[in-house]
Amino acid sequence: MTSELLPTPRLGPHPDRPRHRTLTSPPHTPLRPVWACRACGHPWPCASARLNLKAEFARQEATLAIYLAGLMYEAMHDLYHLNPSDGPGPRDLFARFVAWGPFRRSIAEEQ
Repeated sequence: MTSELLPTPRLGPHPDRPRHRTLTSPPHTPLRPVWACRACGHPWPCASARLNLKAEFARQEATLAIYLAGLMYEAMHDLYHLNPSDGPGPRDLFARFVAWGPFRRSIAEEQ
């Protein structure tokens, strides 16, 4: 695959978090444009990234929500350009990037 086929990352939020790193393993940050975790290969944000992000932004919940929403927007751009016919839907991406974070509503509140 040539680089001409991959979407060019835009100037949205830089996915450099969570910053919790060890010397023996890669960080749980996203590998663009496929948005897989560099450390474990699961769709980003993986479980470890979520825990690390919650710890890193423990006293900045609004900042975490804005950061995650910005990354969801960037992921939509990348993933839809990679696979426009059967990429993940908006609801799936919202659940993956934003719904687990701060300010989420319970299922009872949504009905």
